[in-house]
Amino acid sequence: MEHETHHKHKTDERTPEEVSLLMNRLNRIEGQIRGIRGMLEKNIYCVDILTQVAAARAALDSFSRELLADHIRTCVVTDLKEDRSETVDELLSIVKKLMK
Repeated sequence: MEHETHHKHKTDERTPEEVSLLMNRLNRIEGQIRGIRGMLEKNIYCVDILTQVAAARAALDSFSRELLADHIRTCVVTDLKEDRSETVDELLSIVKKLMK
């Protein structure tokens, strides 16, 4: 349970501006996905759809990198200062997932 509380605290550290910027990026990505669905429904040429998939994936990867960098600068640094070294294992686990 302590782990869940810890994560809730981290979530509260984002400023409204940070949340707004991240939400705007996700909204654009969501629009890209809807556009891909529309392309598929209209039987658009496969290569054109795949190009849009690559763009959406790149946008999502960029979102992940930004969120990860923020996590390292805030949560990870704070946890290490407070001698919570399990955060390093958590970080390594998420980096492994992101790099698949």
